[in-house]
Amino acid sequence: MKVKLRKELPYLLFILPAFIVYTILTVIPLVQTLGLSFSNWDGYSMSHLSFTGLKNFRLVFADRSMKTALLNTCFYSIVFPLMTTVFAIPLSLVLNSGMKTKNLQRAVFFFPSVPSAIILGYLWAYILSPTGNGLLNKLLGLFGIHPVMWLAVPKWAMFSVLLVNLWSVVGWHACIYLAQLQSIPTEYYEAANVDGATAWQKFRYITFPMLASAMTVSVMLLLLNSMKLYDLPFALTSGGPGTSTTLVSQIIIKTGFVEKSYGKATAMSAIFFVFIAVISVIQLKLMKKREVE
Repeated sequence: MKVKLRKELPYLLFILPAFIVYTILTVIPLVQTLGLSFSNWDGYSMSHLSFTGLKNFRLVFADRSMKTALLNTCFYSIVFPLMTTVFAIPLSLVLNSGMKTKNLQRAVFFFPSVPSAIILGYLWAYILSPTGNGLLNKLLGLFGIHPVMWLAVPKWAMFSVLLVNLWSVVGWHACIYLAQLQSIPTEYYEAANVDGATAWQKFRYITFPMLASAMTVSVMLLLLNSMKLYDLPFALTSGGPGTSTTLVSQIIIKTGFVEKSYGKATAMSAIFFVFIAVISVIQLKLMKKREVE
């Protein structure tokens, strides 16, 4: 045992700095958050801090706005990864083609993922403005179409948030699938051509199954980003109209920084952390099972 430890000690020393940084920046704040969720912390002073037991958790489960935000987040976390995958895979096939402009196309589709989401949100808030001054409504007006209430009607507001986020990330996720496409051996397609397989058959039996590992990574990233999304909906709609686009991250920040109920906000964060962890584990197991099959 001592000999084995002596051999592995140099490797352990290499990862020690990263482990220390991770502990300071991640593990310790998580433990502190869990502890503060059982208190009446006001966010400023620790002098009047007192233990409140499960009071904050009871308030969270009785909070209607939290339930609404959780439903919105679940809806968004299901629809958005599905939409992105449906568009990203065909786009990756186009970008993988032998067209002369393929490098330009890759740059164009990847570019929307570069700017900050908050900047994109404010930009699209102007484009989708429900008034006649909105750029999109101005264009529709040229064809005699009345202004559409993109961000002022609940169903259109959520659709707008989904569409803008899709536009901003689909190119990035297409690049994930593109990298996997370029690793598929050409012999598979050559054999399929000899057997007289159609383009759809080659996609169904060769391309799509070989994209399983890339899909696991892409869907996991999309799911996690959807559940913790804050900046884009905030810039577009501020959670409105009403609470139609309010997500859990917005409720947590509002509870802590606006309502000054930091104890309740940390309780929300703790519950939401467990929720995300459970969903992530289930999703990862299902995707890994698909890879094996």
